[in-house]
Amino acid sequence: MTNLEEAIRERAYHLWTADGQPEGKAELHWLKAQREILKTSMQGSSGIHAADLASAKPAKEAKAARSGKRKVRAA
Repeated sequence: MTNLEEAIRERAYHLWTADGQPEGKAELHWLKAQREILKTSMQGSSGIHAADLASAKPAKEAKAARSGKRKVRAA
């Protein structure tokens, strides 16, 4: 097991306990922990600041913008 996987596992455990230890939500806690750990790791290694990440478009929006497809809501 790598250090990264260990860090994600530990963070997922803390998220799970903070959420009241619900059953059936292991994948949600793992993915949230993975996002947090990777985000922190990338910020440290590439000099990206939290403000830069906050202003970045989510992947779905960026992909839709590139393809020219956007969701339109009826008024």
